[in-house]
Amino acid sequence: MASETEALARAIGARVKQQRNARRWTLDRLAAAAAVSRRMLVNVEQGTVNPSVGTLLRLSDALGVGLPELVEPPAPRSIRVTRFGDGPQLWSGAHGGHGSLVANVPTPDTLELWDWTLMPGEAHESDPHARGTRELLQVIEGTLVVECDGECSTLGSGDALAFPGDEPHAYRNTSTAAVRFALTVFEPLARSDD
Repeated sequence: MASETEALARAIGARVKQQRNARRWTLDRLAAAAAVSRRMLVNVEQGTVNPSVGTLLRLSDALGVGLPELVEPPAPRSIRVTRFGDGPQLWSGAHGGHGSLVANVPTPDTLELWDWTLMPGEAHESDPHARGTRELLQVIEGTLVVECDGECSTLGSGDALAFPGDEPHAYRNTSTAAVRFALTVFEPLARSDD
């Protein structure tokens, strides 16, 4: 892992462990609640892996916190600027695409703003998020295919889409040029089963 990625992995690991310890949960309890292997959870907490977005979402759902609480340091002020390219990159594609979390509003309800780029042939498939999650996206440039709940929507530059994030969904670039889009994810009040 590159040094920046290693630092992010260590920070995520520390936050997951802190959240787990605050609940007095064992590794086995969190692993079962998040449907991840104990080995994966140990690696996440030790900061030795760069967990997938799916793994991070399962952990945040199990802990009853929003994804930003696991990937970003607490903000001391209510106004926070994220400069272009400074948001944590939580997904990397095989051909250079990326998904970066650029801004958020923390729990109880979570609202996230993402900057995505998919290179030709790249796709990101997402498991369903917590019940009630909604997503909004707008294509900035290029052509994007969004699949959700058995339906496909092809969007061009400037087009927008609202859809349920609590259904399996995917973003695909089937064109020969890069596609860039802004994505907003709203997840209602995250709760733990504690």
